[in-house]
Amino acid sequence: MAYKGFDLTGKVSLITGGNGGIGLGMAEALAEAGADVCIWGTNPAKNAAAAEKLKRFGRKVHTQIVDVGDEKQVEAGFAEAVKIMGHVDNCVANSGVSGRGKGAILEMTTEEWRRVMRVNLDGVFFTFRAAARHMAERGKGGSLVAMASTAAIEGAARSSHYGASKGGVTAMVRALAVELARYKIAVNSILPGWIETEMTANAFGNEKFAANVMPRIPERRWGVGADFGPIAVYLASDATAYTTGRDFVIDGGYTLF
Repeated sequence: MAYKGFDLTGKVSLITGGNGGIGLGMAEALAEAGADVCIWGTNPAKNAAAAEKLKRFGRKVHTQIVDVGDEKQVEAGFAEAVKIMGHVDNCVANSGVSGRGKGAILEMTTEEWRRVMRVNLDGVFFTFRAAARHMAERGKGGSLVAMASTAAIEGAARSSHYGASKGGVTAMVRALAVELARYKIAVNSILPGWIETEMTANAFGNEKFAANVMPRIPERRWGVGADFGPIAVYLASDATAYTTGRDFVIDGGYTLF
């Protein structure tokens, strides 16, 4: 018999950026564990494909076009999600962008800095604020999960804006874990290492990069979206009631070696 603490039947999970990569890997696991799932993304075709993929689990699935860096879209999107899904028990702020162009601090533009912060940090704030208000008003607790990165704890050379945005996320998580505990809302973050997604395709396609990085991963492989299913289910479940303010590093041992 499966451990009942991980049974998500009756729960609703909202995953931003849930139409591909890590987000979709988490959405699939959450649906398989019994949760109804709401996915936010900015690509209609990817949203539709993700919804089709999740149908096999027999759960209620709803997708929305929401740009998490836009405060008004987040507020309207969350209200729509609650109206259609009934409530939200678990909110995963997974949407993110990587740096592009010249990432060295001597050459980085203000526009590039703000582009990354807009989604990676402001987007988490807008999403968590909407979710926390709903959960506190509902009075049944909940779980907030932020997707950070190992760049939050390592020296992300030529990517200071990305590292800063993810470091800011982990600091926000710790603060909210303390602040929201009175409402029985757990707040945690996940720090992925080198994961094979659309966002990392250019890096992984670089033979020199792969030759330098792969030997530093004890597991000797790139991570994939499905590697984040177990932690997604755990953090959405009742088993996480006494786990809050934690950073979960999932990197195949990269930061240890």
